[in-house]
Amino acid sequence: MNFISHVHTDIGIKKNVNQDSALIMEAKTDYDNVMFCLLCDGMGGLANGELASATVIRAFAKWFESEFPEMLYTGFDAKMLEKRWSEIIFEQNIKIMSHARSLGSNMGTTAVIMLINAGTYYIMNIGDSRAYVCNSGGLIQLTVDQTFVNREIKMGNMTPEEARVDPRRNVLLQCVGASQFIEPDFFMGNANRDDVFMLCSDGFRHEITHEEIQEAFSPDAISTEEDFEKAEKELVELNKSRMENDNITVLAVKLV
Repeated sequence: MNFISHVHTDIGIKKNVNQDSALIMEAKTDYDNVMFCLLCDGMGGLANGELASATVIRAFAKWFESEFPEMLYTGFDAKMLEKRWSEIIFEQNIKIMSHARSLGSNMGTTAVIMLINAGTYYIMNIGDSRAYVCNSGGLIQLTVDQTFVNREIKMGNMTPEEARVDPRRNVLLQCVGASQFIEPDFFMGNANRDDVFMLCSDGFRHEITHEEIQEAFSPDAISTEEDFEKAEKELVELNKSRMENDNITVLAVKLV
């Protein structure tokens, strides 16, 4: 399997610092090509959020370069992957929290991590950055937001329509570096030819519709990296024109 991929990030119309971070890494193996992606949305005063998101990115980049090859050749296992990713998240949670305390400050970051290997996707999520897949079945959200409003929807206390405009819509139940206890969500499923996977920060999805995202990332609309770049930039600018205040980041991958 081969991949087309592209990432686009924008500071947005209000903030002075872009606290989002993203990573795309691809490797060729004796078994198949492998795609590894990660997107983090940092939070904290000054550049603290930027530091938190970049710290998690670096930790997982190091894992992919130094640990994943051995894992692949000694017998790849989903439970082993989930365990190791969780350990990295726990380690970074302590590291970021300790650094923030030394500064007398707070910082944290969401994280959505994706590996595509041998026709299967593996995703871990902390916070409200999302992963989607767009294919013949439409646009499907693969992750579950770890937010106050999503919990209220599940409990029947709030409708999705109310959640979209609720002032607490950005309140996270947990994030890396600012939560004493972390419980990552882990998802896996089939990754098929022509599937388009997308990771995004919450700033990317507040002001545009499900239908607009689906149209832009339809497999029929994407055949080159330039197509991805055009679609991502157009949706980011659409968000900004609708007065999205947050940093905006979107990362997309198509299996070809």
